[in-house]
Amino acid sequence: MTDDVWREFFDSFAPQYMNEAFTADSAREAEFLLAVLALEAGQTVLDIGCGTGRHAVELARRGLVITGLDISAGMLREARAAARRAGVELELVQDDATTFDLGRVFDAAVCLCEGSLGLLGADDAFAHDAAVLRRAFTALRSGAPFVLTLLNGLRMVRDATPEQVESGAFDPSTLTQSYDMEWQAEDGPRSVPIRERGYVPSELVLLCRGAGFAVEHVWGGTAGNWGRRPVDMDEMEIMAVLRKPPEGARGTPSIERLHEEG
Repeated sequence: MTDDVWREFFDSFAPQYMNEAFTADSAREAEFLLAVLALEAGQTVLDIGCGTGRHAVELARRGLVITGLDISAGMLREARAAARRAGVELELVQDDATTFDLGRVFDAAVCLCEGSLGLLGADDAFAHDAAVLRRAFTALRSGAPFVLTLLNGLRMVRDATPEQVESGAFDPSTLTQSYDMEWQAEDGPRSVPIRERGYVPSELVLLCRGAGFAVEHVWGGTAGNWGRRPVDMDEMEIMAVLRKPPEGARGTPSIERLHEEG
């Protein structure tokens, strides 16, 4: 399970989250998701690691029926307030992305901006994200799409120094980085030690296939710069467009070229 440090951080940081520059493009990102997921009004979407609901609210504005799931009560409070201000309805559930079971299936799912994927506690660096993907697979109807974004391991490798490897701040064998997350809370300065994990595109494809998904695209996925475009080696995030194979499908469809556009 995700370490309590992430819950502590997000509960405390939730009121400030929407002040971050990367949250400014929520409406355009929702339009992009609508096009990629090819959904119509009334269809259901599960937002795993929904946070403050910035994408959930925008998708609900466009007529989709949204269930947001997050481990942080503080983030869910912000999401409820955002939904009230927007005049939309969201179903919001506090649960762990590695173990949740909502008892029904959805027409699509998203897990955006490290919405649980790559956010490690004391977890095994391989098992945590595999568990999230397995739960997402179970929560989707056959043929349903799933869009995720997570940290770009290519950038992490290019930025890492020998000193960081020697000290354990960066582990090249698992593409994990460890550091103290510091922020200014309402009751003063706070800090927690955290671990985050990135992926190179080829490893991400293998992970998603291992969970049962067909991988349709791997694109650049940095917040504020989404598009049907190749991964930039130095950008913050990458995006994968997945699909739960239809009933009766055999084998794992081949991924398109990782740099393919459109």
